[in-house]
Amino acid sequence: MADNIINSGMNQVEHEQISTSLEVEQIEVNLFRSKSLWLPLRARGVFGGQVISQALVSATNSVTPEFALHSLHCYFLTSASPSTPIVYYVERLRDGKSYVTRSVKAVQNGSIIFHMLCSFQKPEPWQPTHQWTMPEVPTPEQCEDEEVNYSRIIQDPKSHPNLVKFFQERLSERAKSPIAIRPAKLHYIDKEGTVRYSYWMKARDIPRYEAPFQKCILAYESDLNFISTAARIMGLKRSGTGPNVLSMNSTLDHSIWFYDNDFDAGDWLLYEMECPRAGSGRGIVHGRMFTRTGRLVAVMSQEGVVRANVRGPETEKPKPKL
Repeated sequence: MADNIINSGMNQVEHEQISTSLEVEQIEVNLFRSKSLWLPLRARGVFGGQVISQALVSATNSVTPEFALHSLHCYFLTSASPSTPIVYYVERLRDGKSYVTRSVKAVQNGSIIFHMLCSFQKPEPWQPTHQWTMPEVPTPEQCEDEEVNYSRIIQDPKSHPNLVKFFQERLSERAKSPIAIRPAKLHYIDKEGTVRYSYWMKARDIPRYEAPFQKCILAYESDLNFISTAARIMGLKRSGTGPNVLSMNSTLDHSIWFYDNDFDAGDWLLYEMECPRAGSGRGIVHGRMFTRTGRLVAVMSQEGVVRANVRGPETEKPKPKL
């Protein structure tokens, strides 16, 4: 029954192509404009991964092919509206022999909403290498799409009507997404006692793009299910009442380091995540992406607002002095 619901939803709604989600148009030298913007379900603003990847596409257009992206660091200054195009201004900060650096400012309605620094390197594959081992998880073929679990919740007669409505909306949203997600191993504890989450992700129905665009796709994927790791590890949920309700979950900053120039975002990548610290209404998460053969291709970090539905002590107003 669950599979029938999923297949029915997929047949009715065609998913967006990742190339459409990332597309920008050049309107002047070093100036680009978004062509589509996605507002996720119950989100405050445009999906952060889309802003990152569109900014990265813009920056990549200003770099010659012999340089490969190796890192990006960005700040989300305010939420973006899906109703107005975002303009990306690329500034060429440095053009060296081995490294080049770009700044990208995203502007909407006259205000800077996002700022990214990214660095490109001439690859040095002859240098020695090291990497962490990929965790042992089921293969993507042994895992189910997220939509399968949503359908089970919808079909469960014990599910609250509000929960059913939420997952019906989520099911529709997932069907439109250019990225397929399969939970691989949720809430598992390693030998050191660290709680980790892992998902298989891939771009749906794409050709084998050139390496620079593959990294833009990975940047998009890197913001999926990421900062919510901090909320999950503290037991915060969007539904219900009381102090365990998640009242706000929003990205503040995001970083990616790339260590591979030859991966395929159209094949499954394993995204492993953990949250080393959360507090004061914030949380930090770390992540790693592996190919199915175990190659570690990118490392991510993100900090975000993670607020529970609790109020702090009221600040007492000072009494006027005579």
